[in-house]
Amino acid sequence: MYKTLNLSSDIKIIVSDFDGIFTDNSVYILNKDTKLKKLSFKDLMGISIAVKTGIKVAVISGEKSPEIDYIADKFSLVDIHQGIREKLPVLESIKSKYSLKDDEVLYVGDDINDIQCLNSVKYAVTVEEANYKVKQLPHIQIVKANAGNGAFREIVDNILELKQQLLHTKETSNL
Repeated sequence: MYKTLNLSSDIKIIVSDFDGIFTDNSVYILNKDTKLKKLSFKDLMGISIAVKTGIKVAVISGEKSPEIDYIADKFSLVDIHQGIREKLPVLESIKSKYSLKDDEVLYVGDDINDIQCLNSVKYAVTVEEANYKVKQLPHIQIVKANAGNGAFREIVDNILELKQQLLHTKETSNL
């Protein structure tokens, strides 16, 4: 796999915004009571792989959505926070809960309400469709996959590749 991101095998948790990362930011309105958001199986598989390999996944979203509830239930995610206007205190509480250092946390966000969180961690990732202010952050990394179509999976694949490389290096140095 072509390594596109400068990440670390020490990342223990991926904390992500939802809309604009897991979705393409579109909302399908069926009627005044029903709206839908499209999710990609690529990204759902990314969550599954992350969880199965010991990488925690958390969501901090400014909106409340049944799609977030769906992924929380499907993958038994514990750190799901919806309807959050000030995201940084929630991110800080997650880091504290697991005694994580800034370089063990990867934050994924795409809009101005994510900037404080993106600036509070060593590893900050966004999508090409992100707000221009997010893409101007000095340490931001941009995935190649589109929002809502494999962006989250690309991040997980990059971390797992690094973990595999580290494992291979350890195995060969023990020979």
